[in-house]
Amino acid sequence: MKIQALITILASYAGGAIAVGVSGAAEGFAKGVTGGGSATAVYPSTTDELVSYLGDSSARVIVLTKTFDFRGTEGTTTGTGCAPWGTASACQLAINQNSWCDNYQSSAPSASVSYDNAGVLGITVKSNKSLIGSGSSGVIKGKGLRIVSGASNIIIQNIAITDINEKYVWGGDALTLNDADMVWIDHVTTARIGRQHLVLGTSASNRVTISNNYFNGVTSYSATCDGYAYWGIYFTGSNDLITLKGNYIYHFSGRSPKVQGNTLLHAVNNYWYDSNGHAFEIGSGGYVLAEGNVFQNIATVVEGTVEGQLFTSPDSSTNQICSTYLGHVCQVNGLGSSGPFEQSDTSFLVNFSGKNIASADSYSVAQSSVPSNAGQGKI
Repeated sequence: MKIQALITILASYAGGAIAVGVSGAAEGFAKGVTGGGSATAVYPSTTDELVSYLGDSSARVIVLTKTFDFRGTEGTTTGTGCAPWGTASACQLAINQNSWCDNYQSSAPSASVSYDNAGVLGITVKSNKSLIGSGSSGVIKGKGLRIVSGASNIIIQNIAITDINEKYVWGGDALTLNDADMVWIDHVTTARIGRQHLVLGTSASNRVTISNNYFNGVTSYSATCDGYAYWGIYFTGSNDLITLKGNYIYHFSGRSPKVQGNTLLHAVNNYWYDSNGHAFEIGSGGYVLAEGNVFQNIATVVEGTVEGQLFTSPDSSTNQICSTYLGHVCQVNGLGSSGPFEQSDTSFLVNFSGKNIASADSYSVAQSSVPSNAGQGKI
């Protein structure tokens, strides 16, 4: 049974014998996260109620049964930005946030920008929260979620986040974490986002599991001016442990993900499909173990020189080493009409020892199951 159907059934029993709650449990680094636990479910009816429930200090199970459209709720700003990637109709423009155009794009043409204020900063999410969509009804438009510094024990499941200042870089992110711990993001769909679909900031986000999500990069405006979103997934924390499992990463031209800082990433059974740019960008301090993934029509699986370390699970013999540190033999990745993905750094694998590790299936299982199972829906 798909998760949307199961949560719909659970929600229909609200106040009855079956409590509304999260479906399944997190694998990997955030194993054991409980979110709002057994708190009585609340059903916001307005954007103000949703903001209040997410940002208060109580344990909450928050169920979304409708679309919450934030566009226009905080006014608009018109001003001068810049056009770093050209002035063609499909090119993104940039808001001059923190004088970015002045300081970093001073040679770019200036451009008039008019953007929705609600999108620039996400909704504050504090500790001990479960945010759950009922069926395919739980949608947040025009504003993302921002898990605040020091927050922990958070579950976000079966919702969609869409339409955040799609035309503008610095227009807002869908999901932001920074200095958080024990966060599980599961079966979420993101689409038409101006900046990052998912970003973990430079402070430590200690244990995070990102599973079964659909990151949809189809866009009318992009930094590459071609309908492929460039700003995908950004992992740059100072002490991050990230499990990335079962996600469908579709139609991006770059940064899907970018990994650096001091980030240990276990990328397992994900499906990357359709990119005319790159998937991985691995900078200094990025440590990536990739196994059982599918890369289909990915022109460049990993961009340039890997400045961190990368283990790509190249063959059954080499993959035996994973048993020592992960408790299972790593699964080879599957590549179709894609560039090479071959690197076997092993010295960092000891960092997985003693931690909660997600299971791994063969890439053929991911190939058959991820596109139909990922996300809340294909928005």
